[in-house]
Amino acid sequence: MATRYVMQRDTRGWRTQVWLSFVLAVLASGVGVMFLPSQDLDRAFLAVGFFFCLFAAFAVAKTVRDNRDGQIDTASWVMTVWVALAAAVSLTGWGLWRMNIGEWQKGYMVVSWLFLISATFTLAKTVRDKHEADLMDHSARADQHTQPAQL
Repeated sequence: MATRYVMQRDTRGWRTQVWLSFVLAVLASGVGVMFLPSQDLDRAFLAVGFFFCLFAAFAVAKTVRDNRDGQIDTASWVMTVWVALAAAVSLTGWGLWRMNIGEWQKGYMVVSWLFLISATFTLAKTVRDKHEADLMDHSARADQHTQPAQL
């Protein structure tokens, strides 16, 4: 028996808030990296670490959602995305910890980095929810047109 889901669409306000939060997180992280009083190599490391975290978070969100009803991805793929996220977070955290900058600057970078990761997961879920709701609507409309008229 197929699993049935009830899909409630997100409001326009929620979708707007999610997108604004994501853009704000990217901007806060980017501005923090650009104006960090540190060496160019440290800023480059941090930028790569933030992008690594961003893309790893999207990969984990997609993998978890794709496998919610049973594993469709290989165990190697599932392990790879989780290891990538752990590596991204660990290495970026290590880089931030060892940087020779003030505590308030480290605090700003940590908060913007965590905001970026959180906003990424929320955006991934919101986009996927919309996609699945659209598929369900399309399927329901197709079923209505293909069912014979009841007498």
